[in-house]
Amino acid sequence: MGSVKLVPGFFSIALAASIWFVVPAPEGVSLNAWHLLALFVGTVVAIIGKVMPIGALAILAITLVAITGVTNDSTSGAIKDALSGFSNSLIWLIGIAIVISRGLAKTGLGNRIGYYFITLFGKKTIGIGYSLALAELVIAPVTPSNTARGGGIIHPIMKSIASSFGSSPEEGTSRKIGHYLALVNYHINPITSAMFITATAPNPLIVKLIADATGASISISWGAWALAALLPGLVCIALVPLVIYGIYPPEIKTTPDASDYAKSKLAEMGSMSYGEKVMVAVFALLLLLWAGVPAMFFGAEFAVNTTAVAFLGLSVLLVTGVLSWEDVLKEKSAWDTVVWFSALVMMATFLNKLGLVHWFSTVVQSNIEQFHLSWGVSVVILVVVYFYVHYFFASTTAHITAMFAAFYAAGLALGAPPLFLGLLLAGASSLMMSLTHYATGTSPIIFGSGYVSMEDWWIVGFIMSLVNLAVWGIVGGLWWKGLGYW
Repeated sequence: MGSVKLVPGFFSIALAASIWFVVPAPEGVSLNAWHLLALFVGTVVAIIGKVMPIGALAILAITLVAITGVTNDSTSGAIKDALSGFSNSLIWLIGIAIVISRGLAKTGLGNRIGYYFITLFGKKTIGIGYSLALAELVIAPVTPSNTARGGGIIHPIMKSIASSFGSSPEEGTSRKIGHYLALVNYHINPITSAMFITATAPNPLIVKLIADATGASISISWGAWALAALLPGLVCIALVPLVIYGIYPPEIKTTPDASDYAKSKLAEMGSMSYGEKVMVAVFALLLLLWAGVPAMFFGAEFAVNTTAVAFLGLSVLLVTGVLSWEDVLKEKSAWDTVVWFSALVMMATFLNKLGLVHWFSTVVQSNIEQFHLSWGVSVVILVVVYFYVHYFFASTTAHITAMFAAFYAAGLALGAPPLFLGLLLAGASSLMMSLTHYATGTSPIIFGSGYVSMEDWWIVGFIMSLVNLAVWGIVGGLWWKGLGYW
């Protein structure tokens, strides 16, 4: 059957069919909403079970919504609903930004940034850890694929540094330096993903779900998200290399040769190429416009839509020849993301419109309410459950699509300040990637390089989850209070 996995496929179909045909719709839930839930649950379970590539599953989901007419009685209306996700500008923001980030690899700018930081801080092993962290932070705003960033750009640099010190899994010398650097390489990735809307693909979905739940009274801009995540993000980045150093200290503590190695790599690359210079200029342009700097100085009429900014950046790269149209067509992950993201956003949107999210959030709310807790304690329970359920997910997108809207609505009903709750759950949605070796696309790449055992991975993952959640909740909460967000 080619790439189709039959056992999880059969299970996802059986589950969807059971909800559709066997389990009656609860009181207060329309039949259409219940049937859409059946399709949605089947799709999410198929994604978790990796029955088919996620893009192929998205096509099936769009087809089923269009054919079953769960959102609309007319056939033309049903297909319009099924394809409505493709008109969402946030989806195109991520797709276009992934294409733009291709320039990092094509021009070599990503490697240059990594090696540059190592020349500055690479005298000690912990300094190399911070170098990897800073390199990832610099490129995070323009790399919506956290897998491409952590696994495709930073990880090869980390491996080349480790091997230059004779640290390799094959020779049993991982603990020299590679074990430590691999853990730092990985655990910075969820933090940078939480710091910018454009740092991981599901973040715009969160923005949409928050806007939908609050009747668009809260629509988080790129700049507002970045400012909110700035302090807790930097504190987490500062802690990661230190905490991992404390748990699993590397055998090699000082690395005077690392700086020289990085300098030799930069010398090999030579001076900045034309393509790299254009990429730097485009990055600066994107960040200025995404952060709303022209609007700050010259007024609201100079504000530019976030997705329009991404299209502008890509247009500049195409006109200057840094990227060709062939490069755009070859960026499969961008087109794949646009397809699966559109399907999931469409289903999540109609689950909300048909009232199912409200019903489920009411169930969660009433279960917590019976304990007569304050909104603060209630939020802690909601966030902890939402976060650690990720042990059962291999996709942050599937997890967010399945649970975010209902948990957010439940928190609102329990009295939590809307923006505070939204930012906390948004942070948790990326930080939960720290837990397992299958939590997100970056995990299997770094885990698969063999430097870290599964036991060590899960131990550090759990410890970092506690650290990150505490920082985002306490430091982040106080920071947002100071910003007047709640």
